[in-house]
Amino acid sequence: MNFQTRLAVLLAVLPVFAAAADAPDPRLWLEQIESPRALAWVKGQDEKTLSQLRADPRWKSVEADARAVTLASDRIPWPSLRGGRLYNFWQDSAHVRGIWRRTTPEEYRKPSPRWETVLDLDALAASEKENWVWKGADCLQPEQSRCLLSLSRGGGDAVVVREFDAEKKAFVAGGFVLPEAKSDVAWFAADALLVGTDFGPGTLTRAGYPRVVKLWKRGRPLSEARTVYEGRVEDVSVSPSVQRRPEGRLAVVEEALDFFSSRKFLIGSDGTAREIPLPRGAELRGWYDGRVLASLRAPWVVAGATIPAGALIALPVDAKDAAAVETVWTPTAETSLQGVSSARSALYLSTLDDVQGVLLRARRDGARWSVSRLPFASGASLNVAAADDFSDLLLVDVETFLTPSSILAWDGGAAHPKPETWRSLPARFDASGLSAEQRWAVSRDGTRVPYFLVRRSSAPFDGTTPTLLYGYGGFEISLDPYYLATVGRLWLSRGGAFALANIRGGGEFGPRWHEAALKEHRQRAFDDFEAVAEDLSKTKETSPRRLAIQGGSNGGLLVATALTQRPELFGAVLCEVPLTDMLRYSHLLAGNSWVGEYGDPDVPAQAAYLRRYSPYQNVRSDARYPPTLIYSSTKDDRVDPGHARKFAARLEEAGQPVLYYENTEGGHSAAANLEQTVKRYAIEYTFLLKELMP
Repeated sequence: MNFQTRLAVLLAVLPVFAAAADAPDPRLWLEQIESPRALAWVKGQDEKTLSQLRADPRWKSVEADARAVTLASDRIPWPSLRGGRLYNFWQDSAHVRGIWRRTTPEEYRKPSPRWETVLDLDALAASEKENWVWKGADCLQPEQSRCLLSLSRGGGDAVVVREFDAEKKAFVAGGFVLPEAKSDVAWFAADALLVGTDFGPGTLTRAGYPRVVKLWKRGRPLSEARTVYEGRVEDVSVSPSVQRRPEGRLAVVEEALDFFSSRKFLIGSDGTAREIPLPRGAELRGWYDGRVLASLRAPWVVAGATIPAGALIALPVDAKDAAAVETVWTPTAETSLQGVSSARSALYLSTLDDVQGVLLRARRDGARWSVSRLPFASGASLNVAAADDFSDLLLVDVETFLTPSSILAWDGGAAHPKPETWRSLPARFDASGLSAEQRWAVSRDGTRVPYFLVRRSSAPFDGTTPTLLYGYGGFEISLDPYYLATVGRLWLSRGGAFALANIRGGGEFGPRWHEAALKEHRQRAFDDFEAVAEDLSKTKETSPRRLAIQGGSNGGLLVATALTQRPELFGAVLCEVPLTDMLRYSHLLAGNSWVGEYGDPDVPAQAAYLRRYSPYQNVRSDARYPPTLIYSSTKDDRVDPGHARKFAARLEEAGQPVLYYENTEGGHSAAANLEQTVKRYAIEYTFLLKELMP
């Protein structure tokens, strides 16, 4: 940005700064996360909330049900495929922090598999006197014996990375170690890593993520690592990734210009970077048969032909331009791509058709791609649970709102493969008499918005059924049917109904559905959600007094906005780890990385539309708000807990009924272990019962 442009921007925002100076935010001290004053306020709020909710006679039964579901020993151990074995991270009452373990495919299929513990996180935390929270393992393919473990102190996004030998079950002496940071790291070779981390002053973006990627060789200090690519301070992040397949290795560095556009660079064996000729809005989806895979967020014109938004494309790794691009799969108005998984001899595409799961197999035969539908049950949620580039075994998660999850195996290398059930989750609640259906509401601008409703078939349509409505509506994230283990046990079994809204801003219908609610169009997401709430009352499924809304993170912003815009529609609000101050969000923790989604509050024109809906700025004392519970985490280093704290304080000062609870651990999930998850469920569902089933 040149001097003249900087001056113009400064002059343009001076009125905004002047206005702010006239009315400074009196609650900024609550953004000081670990300050004694702020923590004392949190402690007082927590004590008040627990005192009120524990006084409800249903607290103990809700807590017991939450524990029965969350800590059940017969949960499905969700696996990952590594070197012919199945790995799983498991937590229970005996392993609060968890154990990393493995077994064979043959054992996994048994009712009680024999597991081999690879790492006991509880024992590690005790011996090192650290509150370690598991954040995953990246193991070097194909042997998968050398791994990079990511461990968080308290559950935040910042992690310590340590090299671990999975065969010796020990950390590697003198191995790779990265200090605590929001790092991105990938195996470039057995003795070299691609690393994006905090290398010191000036090496992070404004959003707090790495902007420099280096090649770090074993036995050398990190300070001597060679720079592979350096981005800009105004980028979101610069991050490496490496994928290995039988045909070789693909190493990529991605410079995220904003949340939805990036430049992609192929990293050669000598560490040099060459830009891949893909649109900046394309999303990388992996590598297969010597081709880089990507999905398009916008139409792409190549050699006079238009590839539509939402399509999956393949580009040869050695392509110098876009002329060699191939179209793997093209969506319709009703379908969207949700995920791409690669196995040894095929690609597997998780898609939605009118928000119903469909699993496809894609193969490249000669110069053409063929796509076929796999014979899994229709009307269910279908997602790949595990796949491996060196195997043809695919594990698929199949579930519906009322049917417990099952893991089905698919042998893509067999002549006539058929799905085979390996594991099934026992029912967590009695689903007899319950029904699930898809409905459609009409938003303010006439757009038809789908939602799912799970209810007791015999319930009268007289507006008396307590109903919980959940929504998200952002970042192209889809909400499809899933087994309601917790909701069913804690809510449906007590007479409630549940609704799931597929509003604009999500990815249920691909990029167009998401982009319809971007930036200045954000109000459409709120309108859609409110339209679903109105439809539930219009059809007499429930009534405003009996309707609660729930959302977390961006969904927390959704329900907080609905609270301040249309309080008359709801009887209770459950707001979790939310954004609420949209005029300051880009200056708090990772907030700057979301400017591509919401807009920039430092640009006056964008600040104007953000101000119109920002929940924190729109709290009123002359309106009647429904009771609200706000839940957050001190250790959330993604969405600043200052959002939740300030919103709760302002509601309280405005005389509105509000409860606030902040877990001192847990990161953005607001729970660092299963016991904390149990407590969170007990707080949330006791609140809902108290307000909707008094």
